[in-house]
Amino acid sequence: MWNPLLYTLSGLIVGALVALTGVGGGSVMTPLLVLAFGQSPALAVGTDLMFSASTKLVATAAYGFNRRVDWRIVARLLLGSAPAAGGVILWFWLHHGSEGAVDRVITRCLAVVLALAAVALLFHDPLRRLGLKFTVSSLRGAERYQVALTVMAGALLGFGVSMTSVGAGALGIVALAALYPLRLPADRLVATDIAHALPITAIAAVGHAGLGHVDLSILACLLLGSIPGVLLASRAAIRLPPQLTRTLIAIMLAVVSARLFIT
Repeated sequence: MWNPLLYTLSGLIVGALVALTGVGGGSVMTPLLVLAFGQSPALAVGTDLMFSASTKLVATAAYGFNRRVDWRIVARLLLGSAPAAGGVILWFWLHHGSEGAVDRVITRCLAVVLALAAVALLFHDPLRRLGLKFTVSSLRGAERYQVALTVMAGALLGFGVSMTSVGAGALGIVALAALYPLRLPADRLVATDIAHALPITAIAAVGHAGLGHVDLSILACLLLGSIPGVLLASRAAIRLPPQLTRTLIAIMLAVVSARLFIT
């Protein structure tokens, strides 16, 4: 049933969640569109990608102006993510017309990526400590391994984001924190992750839009709610401990993943 107020409220909640925690855009919005609103997985992914690309454009411009983005790391990630995203969109085009099969593949991939995001959030701190230990103990050879691992991480993110719209936040943040624990402090970590997410979400969003996987009415309602959600949350005085928020979000993602596995 079409209810603009519910879509706007969903955008408000997700926008506030992203502003408070840095995670939750695709991880929450896509499952919400599928499970709560009954949208097809393909339409949910395409609409959320367009929603994410719109919000990340503004954020990237702001971070870039403040010189918080590490563009060299963004370029390394794109070496893997851009071809992977293009490959996924090509697969969608080749299977255009087989919506039932496409939706089943998206649902299964979404469940897997959400489960991986939950695990990544739970082990965020141990992975960062492991990356720090590796970087410090092998400083000379670390750069060589970092490049290869960054390209591989980019490929996984490109696949996940293009197929499910999930991964740019939760998985991207954890991967960069583990690979660059010294080079990327908290503010540059988030800025670099968002700057990398912009082109791959844009590529995927355009591809899905061309396939008719974007509902502009839903998109408008989500954006209408998310903007005040971000503004209100960013001004909130209360901040939960990062470890607690990551744990709560991880539990939520694990529950949603299990729900998708049994659908």
